[in-house]
Amino acid sequence: MKQETFLSPQELLQETTAARRRLTIGIPKENAATEKRLALTPEAVDIITESGHEVVLESEAGQGIHYSDHDYSESGAQITGNRAEVFACDFILKIAPPTIEEIRWMKKRATILSSLQMPDLSVETIKALSKKQISAIAFELMTPDGQTFPVRNAISEIEGAAAISVAAELLSNEKDGKGILMGGVPGVSPTEVVITGAGVAGTVAARAALALGATVKIFDSDLRKLRQIQSDLRYPVFTSVFQPNVLINTFQSADVVIGAMRYLDDSVRHVISADVIQTMKEGALIIDLRVNQGGCFETTCFLPKEHPAIFEKHGVKHYCVPNLSSRVARTAAMSLSNVFTPLIVSMGELGGINGIATADPSFRSGFYMYAGKLVNPYVAKRFNLPANDIGLFLSMF
Repeated sequence: MKQETFLSPQELLQETTAARRRLTIGIPKENAATEKRLALTPEAVDIITESGHEVVLESEAGQGIHYSDHDYSESGAQITGNRAEVFACDFILKIAPPTIEEIRWMKKRATILSSLQMPDLSVETIKALSKKQISAIAFELMTPDGQTFPVRNAISEIEGAAAISVAAELLSNEKDGKGILMGGVPGVSPTEVVITGAGVAGTVAARAALALGATVKIFDSDLRKLRQIQSDLRYPVFTSVFQPNVLINTFQSADVVIGAMRYLDDSVRHVISADVIQTMKEGALIIDLRVNQGGCFETTCFLPKEHPAIFEKHGVKHYCVPNLSSRVARTAAMSLSNVFTPLIVSMGELGGINGIATADPSFRSGFYMYAGKLVNPYVAKRFNLPANDIGLFLSMF
């Protein structure tokens, strides 16, 4: 008897063999006093719910980005006034890192994707996550190759541009500044902007300052980055490594200094000393974009939470607002949605957290806790704890 062979179209085979999983995603309301951004816009929620996932949004969560509960419900989200109900979801998506109280609300073996903000991370937080076997992912740690950081770069672009807007505002008489125009006019010397850090934020800040007519000088410890920023700006700006005499002379004439050095998971930390700050002229301005990572200047390093965000030290005005992109929260939410939406869709197509962690190196690199175990060397080192290899855990599933 002749054996019959049955063939199926390739598309059908892919559809039936894909390990699809429906996710329940909780989006809580952030603390409006410190955080106005939200991880997803209604447009992003619409795409995610159309992919078969469930989104549970805390009522009024979108206020900071000027979206109503109605906007989100029309996009398919379930709106609830019960905060605990949001944290009972399998997957929590938020901006600020989880608090001890929020971790208590989370179910066992749940997953949370948020920022890390190392200065605020405590042993108590690690213990609480471990006790509930939570998998915690920091979106600023996510990288496909150790060089590019999609979420971190998206936020840095916004902060670099926002820093120049803030500087222009604080230099004006309206904000008790020196009363000078960012850039200058014919017959008047342009404002001098010094940027420490030639990464994404520094590049965008330099481009924005140059567009306003300011003189820009850039410092970094990495010659490769200095060459790259010259190429990206297509303008012959002054660049230098952190040579002490050059740094001091430059700070003496600066009107604005922007701290944009990256510290997260870097082995070397460069901090501008208070002695250099004291040489700056009266009424100059410092904007620290890395205050939530410990600060770029000795005068801004590890400021306590009760410390004012805007203060004067050595005659220099300091602007140290954590998460500067929260000032333009709607733009930030749109930018973050562009990254998170395809990630969540892929997560469902690959069978959930374990599936995407196995298949996607970028997503996998964001884990600092997996099922309650520390798996990131940078975070583990902070608390003098051993770090486990996440690959060993993933191979078990």
